[in-house]
Amino acid sequence: MRSRPDPRVLLRLLGLLAPYRWRLALAALVLLLASGSVLLLGQGLRLVIDRGFIAADSAALGRTLGLMLAVVAVLAMASALRYYLVTWIGERLAADLRRRVFDHLLSLEPGFFESAQAPGQAAGEITSRLTADTSVLQSLFGSSVSLALRNLLMLIGAVALMLLTQPWLSAIVLLGIPATVLPILWFGRRVRRLSRTSQDRVAELGRYADEALSGIRTVQAFTHEPLDRRDYASRVEEAFTSAIDRTRQRAWLTGVAMLAVFAAVGIMLWQGGQAVLAGTMTAGELSAFVFYAVLAAGAVATLAEVAGDVQRAAGAAERLLELMDTRPGIAPPVRPRPLPEPLSGEIRLERVSFTYPGRETPALDDVDLTIRPGERVALVGPSGAGKSTLLSLLLRFHDPDAGILRLDGVDLRELDLGALRSSLGLVAQEPVLFTGSVADNLRYGDADADLDSLRVAARDANALSFIEALPQGFDTALGPGGVQLSGGQRQRLAIARALLKDPRVLLLDEATSALDAESERLVQQALDRLMVGRTSLVIAHRLATVVAADRLLVFDGGCLVAAGRHGELMDTSPLYRHLAELQFGRHPSTVTTDAHSAH
Repeated sequence: MRSRPDPRVLLRLLGLLAPYRWRLALAALVLLLASGSVLLLGQGLRLVIDRGFIAADSAALGRTLGLMLAVVAVLAMASALRYYLVTWIGERLAADLRRRVFDHLLSLEPGFFESAQAPGQAAGEITSRLTADTSVLQSLFGSSVSLALRNLLMLIGAVALMLLTQPWLSAIVLLGIPATVLPILWFGRRVRRLSRTSQDRVAELGRYADEALSGIRTVQAFTHEPLDRRDYASRVEEAFTSAIDRTRQRAWLTGVAMLAVFAAVGIMLWQGGQAVLAGTMTAGELSAFVFYAVLAAGAVATLAEVAGDVQRAAGAAERLLELMDTRPGIAPPVRPRPLPEPLSGEIRLERVSFTYPGRETPALDDVDLTIRPGERVALVGPSGAGKSTLLSLLLRFHDPDAGILRLDGVDLRELDLGALRSSLGLVAQEPVLFTGSVADNLRYGDADADLDSLRVAARDANALSFIEALPQGFDTALGPGGVQLSGGQRQRLAIARALLKDPRVLLLDEATSALDAESERLVQQALDRLMVGRTSLVIAHRLATVVAADRLLVFDGGCLVAAGRHGELMDTSPLYRHLAELQFGRHPSTVTTDAHSAH
């Protein structure tokens, strides 16, 4: 990102306003009307003083005041309509921009959000862009731009009317405006900078408190409360000091602004008073002149403020457009091939190699593999062997650097992403549940599933009994991440979700590794039902859960080093035998018997 954003980047957002051109035209019309009404008030003030007060003509005074009242009424209605229209346009722009950015983000691969090489792409930073940056743009287009245009029109009109009234006094004013406004702007920039610093300090307070309170169990378990109190108090004092610095500068700004404005008005009144006494200017003309001079000075100050808002908004626009300009690393084909019907679920890897960006060691290295339709295959091996990478490649979260992955003989890169992923079902080690009800989460598997379908899937996943025990059953709100449920309950909901999806190929990524014995038993029963008739790839560190698989594939360092049934691998694979002996701690010949009896 450039240190000083280019305001021209905002022009790219104007295309979002094209559908609302008639509202824009109406807003421009009422903007002209409101600005013209303000300028007319200066002439009304001149007439009130010259024809009403000075001439002592009560009839002229009444007529002039009546006309001024009509102008004020037009000004009020035009201002109200202008405020509504420009606010509507700003909110509409922010809403459209948020929707477009979010829609685009959903098309990007998971690696974009997980890349350690691009911290600006972290999910939290992206969420901030979607909310805070779009709010900045909403403020610019829904308020600041309108203010800038209104004040620009009034500046032009006020300067023109001043020149028509008194050219020589106008020259003094035009030279004096910068001398009056510059000190105000200097203090204003300092106040804005200190305001941002103060906001950052307050945000840091919120972050620290949220982190400590969300991890309260760990804080108390490690008796870290005194240190947290000390650190939080230190941050509170920093926020207080920053707020006082801002307040001090704000007080100076107020004092300097009042002094500068009244000094400028005093100079104008003295010069203009001399002209009134000399008979070259009427009192009404002087009043109107002062009115226009104040308008011009205020317009210059507002335009300078808006210039700062434009710079800030340009930075926000660059961050959002940076997201919009990111091309998906996993691109769907222009003309996708259809999946065979019916899908049998055969998977083939042909010389597949893959290395994660920023790393040198391959996660998969020259893997050849065929998995037959309906086969139950277990992937075993030490951490980092490449097992989870294989599942990610099958889901096309990444594409291989070399080689081909095929589903029923079709290269995955030739398939529509939606069609491919619809045929695959994933049950992860830590399933993700979303804010909403139990039914909402289950319907991720089938958005149109009725209550009877939900009950059948929940029953087959051994989840029906605990769901019905919840306060509102399937309508019970789970809260963020399903925090109200145990690990086993969340896992069974994930299995029910996969059952509703009815995938031809099932991917299980250590679905029972973090469960207690009873939860593991219930989840394993549900998984056994789920795998019937489906091609299944099961990652497991606990060999007891997979020794009965049709085939076990042993991975090490990204390579497929052995394949076979449990008994064969005990005889032929030193790595598998080592893993089995570490886990079972006894003669391996009893493992198969125990595993079958467990099921």
